[in-house]
Amino acid sequence: MAKFINPFTDIGFKRIFGQEFSKPLLLHFLNNLLVGEKEIVDLTFLDKEQPAMYADDRSLIYDIYCKTTDGEHIIVEMQNNQQPYFKKRSIYYVSEAISRQGEKGIDWKYEIKSVYLVAFLNFKIDDIGTKFRTDAVLMDKESKEIFSNDIRMIYLQLPYFDKQADDCNNDFERWIYVLKNMEALNRMPFAAKDSVFAKIAQIADISALSKEERMKYDEGIRKYRDTICVMDYAIESGLKKGFDKGLKEGRAVGIKEGRAAGIKEGRAEGRSEGMAEGEKKGRYEVAKNLLAMGLSVASVMQATGLSKDEVSQLTK
Repeated sequence: MAKFINPFTDIGFKRIFGQEFSKPLLLHFLNNLLVGEKEIVDLTFLDKEQPAMYADDRSLIYDIYCKTTDGEHIIVEMQNNQQPYFKKRSIYYVSEAISRQGEKGIDWKYEIKSVYLVAFLNFKIDDIGTKFRTDAVLMDKESKEIFSNDIRMIYLQLPYFDKQADDCNNDFERWIYVLKNMEALNRMPFAAKDSVFAKIAQIADISALSKEERMKYDEGIRKYRDTICVMDYAIESGLKKGFDKGLKEGRAVGIKEGRAAGIKEGRAEGRSEGMAEGEKKGRYEVAKNLLAMGLSVASVMQATGLSKDEVSQLTK
């Protein structure tokens, strides 16, 4: 019975998507991701250890130089990073990948290669949407026509992928099922039918890790789980604060609007009801004064018109 790595740790992600021996897997995945659009025939890992502006800033991001069947060259950024401000950070990384292509001199005519971002999200992000796959491109706001193909950002929010193994209809869905459930699997599904998944089983088997890799993996698992716990706490805390603030503000707005509505719509009824309520309160005040002067309950009832129970309540 096999035990597989968590693909969203640094070691796991690098092992499946970031090394030379995993190139066939990455080609297979990308071609299924872009099926019907482009076919990638070759890829090269660029300088994977990009200089980071902050510690661990690019620890789980891989730049891949790809060539398509029509001779086009694109750069794919494979990103897996449980970080705050993920959407803005991913836009920054794409912009950075484009700006790195710049050359000095007047001869350069901005011949940039397209940059495709593929972002794996093992968590939900509110400002991206509530679906599994989101494809963001530059387009004309009014006509919805593509303005430029030089930037494309593909976000894959795995929590929204809820298909079971038997429900997967194509290799892309099978890939996502395997990645999402890999750590909990004791055997690799689809391996008997497709050699690619048999290769994933071989590469992702924890027993295939060296001693050094296993130590790094165990440390990566701890960091990954700590990050998830911190994010869950932040979400839970944020929801509670948001709920409490919303409840407080909602009450204030509701009271204000209710008063305004009551004044506007209930003025006529309010007059008569208010007069009756005011008269009743006045009788209560008179009754309290009479009782304080030592008059009997019966006398107070006769003087104010209140019932025995109403007057008796005032003596408690």
